[in-house]
Amino acid sequence: MKTSSLGDVIHNLPVISDIRRHFPQAQIDWCVEDGFSAIPRLHPAVGQIIPVAVRRWRKKLFQAATWKEMAEFRRRLASASYDAVVDTQGLLKSALIASRAKGPRLGYAADSAREPAAARWYDRHFHVSRDLHAVVRNRRLAAAALGYQAEGEPDYGIETPPASFPWLSHRPYVVFLTATSRDDKLWPEANWLALGRALNSLGFSAILPGGSAPERERAARLAAAIPGALAAPPMSIPELASLLSGARAAVGVDTGLTHLAVALKIPTVAIYTATDPGLTGVLGAGFHRNLGGRAQTPSPDAVLGELQTVLA
Repeated sequence: MKTSSLGDVIHNLPVISDIRRHFPQAQIDWCVEDGFSAIPRLHPAVGQIIPVAVRRWRKKLFQAATWKEMAEFRRRLASASYDAVVDTQGLLKSALIASRAKGPRLGYAADSAREPAAARWYDRHFHVSRDLHAVVRNRRLAAAALGYQAEGEPDYGIETPPASFPWLSHRPYVVFLTATSRDDKLWPEANWLALGRALNSLGFSAILPGGSAPERERAARLAAAIPGALAAPPMSIPELASLLSGARAAVGVDTGLTHLAVALKIPTVAIYTATDPGLTGVLGAGFHRNLGGRAQTPSPDAVLGELQTVLA
């Protein structure tokens, strides 16, 4: 049970790898917000994806179709009996959803959950320090709940689908992940321009994806001002994963897609301007760097300096 958001869902992928390593025959289903269901599908050990749509249902609560969807979700969630229902979200919302599943409900103790009231809905509780990185907390909770030790570096277990992009040039490329949910997390456009031009002089193209219309407009504007750069067409999560897997590196702001790049073991520099990366920064087995922090904006030279160690 890890329903949202994009970065949190990606942070939960190593739990699947840990469980499969210790219980090779385990059937592992995942309940997740429908908008993020493409992420668990990237892990071959995940069985059923059980989508929930709390975010959408809240906006359409008085429509008959919403109540029909909710009833179907409850039916599907209760259709199987589980040996364990593990809620790694630790929110009252996720605990209430977990209560609809058949099986012992396992989750954080009240002093460990993000919302202490969630612990009231679990049958067994586990203390996991809140001072640990989110990936480590997920792994330790699942390990305690299921009786094994979470050891080694996190394995996100992603398998990217094959894809071809005829619009790509034959130059090696670096993916720029410029979009995020809050304006104060954005990196100044002048910095992206300076970094893109420096990378072009080193023989690398910048590829700029964008999801929403404003994000694609920003990507197009930046690409037009960076020699050799391309603004990517609209892409699905699996297509983005395939694009990232072919990149020489990625640079991204505080957004879930930056965590996806690290999960794919692509050398990644994550840029923070409004949040502290200490407990939720990028974390993985490959090269990764967290730069900046609350009210700290990394310079293009600082980002380029980190990239040059893997692009040389």
